[in-house]
Amino acid sequence: MQVDYIIVGLGLAGLAFTKELEKNNKSYLVFENHSQNSSMVAGGVYNPVVLKRFTPVWNATEQLAIALPFYEDLEILFKKKYHFKFDIYRIFKSVEEQNNWFMASDNPVLSNYMSTKLINEKHEGILADFGYGKLINTGRIDTKTLLEDYQDYLLDRDLIKYESFQYSELKITENGVEYKGLKASKIVFCEGFGLKNNPFFNELPMQEAKGELITIHAPNLNVDFLIKSALFVFPLGNNLYKVGATFNWKDKTQLPTEEGKNELTTKLESFITVPYKIVEHIAGIRPTVKDRRPLVGKHPKHPNLAVLNGLGTRGVMIAPTVAKALYDHLENGIALDKEISIARFL
Repeated sequence: MQVDYIIVGLGLAGLAFTKELEKNNKSYLVFENHSQNSSMVAGGVYNPVVLKRFTPVWNATEQLAIALPFYEDLEILFKKKYHFKFDIYRIFKSVEEQNNWFMASDNPVLSNYMSTKLINEKHEGILADFGYGKLINTGRIDTKTLLEDYQDYLLDRDLIKYESFQYSELKITENGVEYKGLKASKIVFCEGFGLKNNPFFNELPMQEAKGELITIHAPNLNVDFLIKSALFVFPLGNNLYKVGATFNWKDKTQLPTEEGKNELTTKLESFITVPYKIVEHIAGIRPTVKDRRPLVGKHPKHPNLAVLNGLGTRGVMIAPTVAKALYDHLENGIALDKEISIARFL
């Protein structure tokens, strides 16, 4: 059997790259072993503003211009809704934060997202003595449902194998690669923090940041927007809200912990006062990079091996952009942006 590409890993990075391949009539086969679940458990929120400092997210406007049509196309393909728009209400903790918000909203890059009006609405069960700053043109992607549907799509077409990739079985040839009788021109590794076990790319500075989230049932918390304070809280419908997330740089397991749950509930109760019940508690490992830029590019010695990884906390925004950039680099020789190329570490 021969294909143009082997893809290892089917999180958001792998999904976005396979769609790029399909768009360009390239054949592929995916290997997925369910060992990495960061895309599955992600909140999926897209937001072009860093809400701690009120600064622009790197390249956010350009990323969203590609990402939103990308997800709309998937909604058309599967006849299902994955994209949910909502505003974000950032709780102010002081008058100084209010002033910083309005100064930042003058930035032309941010003016399409940051409202210049102080929001003083009262909402039952939310502590917001200094009001809110409102972000518009934001929302979330239901990454779990999307990835489950996309796996079914690939399975129906015999384009995915649910098994662990054995690096020792990969043979690098003059014209491409071979793997257990499968020949391909190129292979792209989209393994999330599993990259740490990849002998071809494990020297890249991947950092694993564990995140835990809970889903709560709160009938008295009647809001249709995302609340951002010590945590984010956003509506899922039927009085359910997703709450997160923690950052743990030491714990490398993907299991929810009592410590993580306690951190989430303590922070939640610092600004939410209505009663609630926890109905789900999940965890995952985010693949992050010290400079908060993804890892994209070809192996320095084996140009038929490539990596697409390190999307961090903003994977829904950046995945379609970097997938397209890697495809254009591999197929058309277009140079990668220096900020995303793995050449910055080699």
